[in-house]
Amino acid sequence: MAKLVVGGGCFWCIEAAMKDLRGVLAARPGYAGGHVEHPTYEQVCGKRTGHAEVVEFEYNADVIDHGTMLRVFFTAHDPTQLNRQGNDVGPQYRSIVFVDGEEERASLEAVLSDVATWYDEAIVTEVEDLRDHRFWTAEAVHHDYFANNPQNPYCGFVVAPKVNKVRAKHAALFER
Repeated sequence: MAKLVVGGGCFWCIEAAMKDLRGVLAARPGYAGGHVEHPTYEQVCGKRTGHAEVVEFEYNADVIDHGTMLRVFFTAHDPTQLNRQGNDVGPQYRSIVFVDGEEERASLEAVLSDVATWYDEAIVTEVEDLRDHRFWTAEAVHHDYFANNPQNPYCGFVVAPKVNKVRAKHAALFER
């Protein structure tokens, strides 16, 4: 089992876009990259903890590799937007990838080289060493938020288009 911890805007979007990929065993929204222990959603949204909204994915690397996970992640958000994704503005919405070792860093660099050709603007994704940051699981209400709240206007107008974009571009990765 391997792990990937990434943030690209609202964690509801990233979780919903990637949790059903073939090989993904678990997806947990949470917070990482900050300096406060046991941060709450309200604290993180208050922009004083330094945390980003992230999702920790556990996946079977024999089924889906690190580079493929990253390509899907970069499809699910716009890595050229600094401290924001669309109307979600603030450092908690920054694009960030936490790597665990040099092999993952090399994989990320290869993917970033490819992904850079997808955009006209420069990629501003932060890269941090996972060993230097603790992952804090978000409150239960945030888990499977998109699936549990289909009537929420944010889910319809923001999350659903990202999920649809990922599923259209990477359809073969969702076949079971």
